[in-house]
Amino acid sequence: MIPAGLSLISVAASLLMAGCSSALSPEDPTDIAAWMDLYDVPGVSVAVFNDFALDYVEVHGVASESTMEPVTEGTLFQAASLTKGVSSAAIVSLAQEGAMSLDAPINDYLTSWQLPHNAFQESEQVTPRRLLSHTAGTTVGGFRGYRYTESSPSLIQILNGEPPANSPPVVVDLVPGSRFRYSGGGYLVAQQAVEDVTGIGFPEFMRQRVLQPVGMDNSTYEQPLPPDLLGLAAAGYYADGTAVPGGHHIYPEIAPAALWTTPSDVARFLTEIQRSLRGESNLVLNEENATLLVTEVKRDYSLGFDLWLIHGHLYFGHSGANDGFRGRMVASRTGGYGVVILTNSDNGHLLSDAVVELIGMREGWPGF
Repeated sequence: MIPAGLSLISVAASLLMAGCSSALSPEDPTDIAAWMDLYDVPGVSVAVFNDFALDYVEVHGVASESTMEPVTEGTLFQAASLTKGVSSAAIVSLAQEGAMSLDAPINDYLTSWQLPHNAFQESEQVTPRRLLSHTAGTTVGGFRGYRYTESSPSLIQILNGEPPANSPPVVVDLVPGSRFRYSGGGYLVAQQAVEDVTGIGFPEFMRQRVLQPVGMDNSTYEQPLPPDLLGLAAAGYYADGTAVPGGHHIYPEIAPAALWTTPSDVARFLTEIQRSLRGESNLVLNEENATLLVTEVKRDYSLGFDLWLIHGHLYFGHSGANDGFRGRMVASRTGGYGVVILTNSDNGHLLSDAVVELIGMREGWPGF
């Protein structure tokens, strides 16, 4: 995941810096709309932050090709796996207050379900830290979601791989701590532990811990999307341009994949973490735990974030991919700048890689 993302950014960088036109570059590589046309992306929203605050937002295209409703700053997109970084911050805040230890066995906190014990766990334990860093040895990388015409499973049904879940059970098949392997299933185990410890559903937990304190007023973890917000949601599109049935899928896999949001709101979250890293804010985490959040555990991954060294400069962030939606967030580890891009197309990752480099070069950020 990390090498692929960086290779695409490098390709975009070479094209932009050369100022050339090719099969991979529009005639004007500094024009976001031209990149959208090249990759057949209906809509994009971009939030840029500088000096630890939201600076400006660019929106292009349409939220729905059937209604031709334009993308606005308030258009909601599925954040997909960008969700993991936001979820991780909230879970670390639970550890910060002493309600959970990041290094205790996860089964100590699970009361309504238990992670099955097996031989892989004889010498090492599955812990919250390992779940959030994809080093717990848990299975199930990602999720397909559910159409509105399908029944959505409960969290325990997903964990057990029981109908109507469309994913296999979450189990441990590697020695915990032995290696990095991306596991959305591990985030579901952490979600169940949070719900058992706090006694509240994960969407409400996230509202209380992150969304409300940070001012992410246009964001929700609720699945399906509440009726009063449906009119704000972008419709997703597959790579061939066909629409996702019903506009989008439902993701009952809340902690790893369910956030509906805007780039502006994600930027508010990232700048809060950046300020916390400097000891200047603690709305979610104090300086010590914000640092922990973006400290590598294994293979350039921390607790919910990819870590990049771009020409000697430290960045953190994540990419995201749900059916019909792609996005990327990139933030400086040492400064107060970065960018969030959300799109309503499976082709959006190509656009996002180009736009990250374009914005970085335009703003003069170190490493770009």
